[in-house]
Amino acid sequence: MDAVAAAPRPALLRELGRQPYEPVWRAMQAFTDRRDDATPDELWVVEHDPVFTLGQAGKPEHVLLPGDIPVLHVDRGGQVTYHGPGQLVVYPLLDLKRLKIGVRDYVCRIEQALIDTLAGWDIAAARREGAPGVYVGDAKIAALGIRVRRGCTFHGLAFNIAMDLEPFRRINPCGYAGLAVTSVVECGGPASLDIAGPALVATLATQFGLAPSEAPREAVFATATRS
Repeated sequence: MDAVAAAPRPALLRELGRQPYEPVWRAMQAFTDRRDDATPDELWVVEHDPVFTLGQAGKPEHVLLPGDIPVLHVDRGGQVTYHGPGQLVVYPLLDLKRLKIGVRDYVCRIEQALIDTLAGWDIAAARREGAPGVYVGDAKIAALGIRVRRGCTFHGLAFNIAMDLEPFRRINPCGYAGLAVTSVVECGGPASLDIAGPALVATLATQFGLAPSEAPREAVFATATRS
C-alpha cells in the first residue's frame, strides 16, 4: 500500500494517556460534528480502562460472560471487542475528502501502518480479506472499528501490545467464535506503549501523508463539554 503522495499536511497529535472509554467516545463525536473544511486532522492516542464495546450492528450474543467488565453499545462498525490496559488505541480523525481517499483505501492504509510497525520489530503480520484487522499467523493482534460521518472518520484501531488477553475469552472477538488473539509482547516485540505509540503514529503519518505535532489533551474534553 503506497502512502498518500503529497506534501505532508499538518495534523495534531493528542496523547490522552489512560482514560475511561465513554468520555473519549463522546469527545470524538463532538469533534466530528463541529469540524469544518478548515479543521486540521487529528490523531488521538489513548489507553482505555477495561470495557467491551459492541458496534452498531453488534449482536449481544457475541458477549458471552462479561463479568465485572462493562459493555457499551457504540456507533462504530463491527461487532464486539475488548479495550484494556496495555492496549494501544489510536483514533484517526481525518477528512477523507481532503485526503482524496475512499473508505476501503482508508481501512487498508490503517492495516498497512500496523503491518509496517510490526515489521520494524521483525514480526510478520498480514491482513485477511473480509475480516478487517491485522493477524500474526492465525491470531489477531489488532482490531479495526470505524465510523465515517460527512466524509470524516472517527473511532479507529486497537493494537494489543502487552495486556491481559483473558477478557477476549469472554466474547467472540469481532464476532468470530474461538478467534485466537495475541499481543506484540507475545510475538517478541516491545512491551511498552511508550515505544509502540510513536512507532505506530509514524507509520500512520506516512500512510496518510501527515506531519503530526503535539497538542494538549485538555482540548479534547473541552470540545465535548461545549457541544
